[in-house]
Amino acid sequence: MTTDIHNEAEIHKKSGLFKRFEKYLGEFVYGGIDGCVTTFAVVAGSVGAGLDSAVIIILGFANLLADGFAMSVGAFLSTKSEQDNYNKHKLVEYWEVENLPEVEKEEIREIYAAKGFKGELLEKVVEVITQDKEVWVNDMMKEELGMIKEDRSPFWIGATTYMSFILIGIIPLFIYVVDYVSPLEQNLFLVASILTAIGFMVIGWLKTYVNQTSIIKGILETLFLGGIAAFVAYFVGDFLERLIVG
Repeated sequence: MTTDIHNEAEIHKKSGLFKRFEKYLGEFVYGGIDGCVTTFAVVAGSVGAGLDSAVIIILGFANLLADGFAMSVGAFLSTKSEQDNYNKHKLVEYWEVENLPEVEKEEIREIYAAKGFKGELLEKVVEVITQDKEVWVNDMMKEELGMIKEDRSPFWIGATTYMSFILIGIIPLFIYVVDYVSPLEQNLFLVASILTAIGFMVIGWLKTYVNQTSIIKGILETLFLGGIAAFVAYFVGDFLERLIVG
């Protein structure tokens, strides 16, 4: 009996951890896509320009750390601004509910009348909603202003974005780091391309859970967009190398 209770507690614990991760899955996916695409573009452009492995590693990690940080800060500030804006409007709604209750009641009445409520049922809905100020204000925020509270942590949104950017974005650089430590005979760019394609497939698969689309579509779409970015970067690098170096 004790074992069953213990096992059930473990299952709930793991389920809770998954749900917390799931809340930030969108940021993980898009941070990973951006990290993989931009870093592979740097690698492809560098290879196209004929740069050696040491330079590719320097440029790649500089992009990985700086661009990833900038993206995570942007995600943090965007969420924080959204929450601040929501709280500002919510304070206004509280003031109106407390100081202009009849006006606000009439707005609730108009909102639910537009939804098809009539007569006694409409008045009952208005009465129930306006009995609780928190419910009243939240309803006004959603129905009148079209604003829904973002309850996720801005810090964890930014942190998840950065961790994903680094974790997935390092894939195109991995083989170059290995080669720098212990020189290899393989075609490094080909190996990096294969590893990056696998990274795109994984992140494309995860993206389907965010967008609720088919797995094949998510994987192919991510591979296609990443391939375009790499193609453009490679030939831009090659063109500039020919133009400048000759």
